[in-house]
Amino acid sequence: MAQMYFYYSAMNAGKSTTLLQSSFNYRERGMTPVIFTAAIDNRFGTGKVSSRIGLSEDAELYGTEDNLWEKLSRMNQVSRVDCVLIDECQFLTKAQVHQLTEVVDKLDIPVLCYGLRTDFRGELFEGSQYLLAWSDKLVELKTVCHCGRKANMVIRHDASGKAIADGAQVEIGGNDRYVSVCRKHYKEAIEEANETAASL
Repeated sequence: MAQMYFYYSAMNAGKSTTLLQSSFNYRERGMTPVIFTAAIDNRFGTGKVSSRIGLSEDAELYGTEDNLWEKLSRMNQVSRVDCVLIDECQFLTKAQVHQLTEVVDKLDIPVLCYGLRTDFRGELFEGSQYLLAWSDKLVELKTVCHCGRKANMVIRHDASGKAIADGAQVEIGGNDRYVSVCRKHYKEAIEEANETAASL
């Protein structure tokens, strides 16, 4: 029986690298994986999943209006899909997560989702919320804070490197805008950011 997996972490834990390795493993066995990535994230080019260690592969794009059940059903009718890999899955909508459960349950195709659990405010993304609720398997990919503890939070910072405590949930960026830290250092940075904002 196919299952839905949610591989989650803070930034820079190797989510895209792990996804690309999974894709390679399927292809090596003569199987056909399909990769999707969020259209909103074009840091490495449109329709690409790229890792920081230099791996890259073409991907289908999804936006918030796309029906992934319909797309994958059509693809599977043309040629058997053996696995679905979703990069940047935090940007999925609740409806799209439900559509992916249908792919698992009705088409018996495993779906592996890779993304962030929380945003820079420590709040769940919509996609992550429902993946946590509905996935068959949850897998945490770990990275480390500058202090050596597990990093499970993400700080957004401005051009001068100061933490930002408020703003839009989605703002695409990499190491130029975000850093992964442990909860202790996250709280310290946000407290400082709130104190700075209050003094202005």
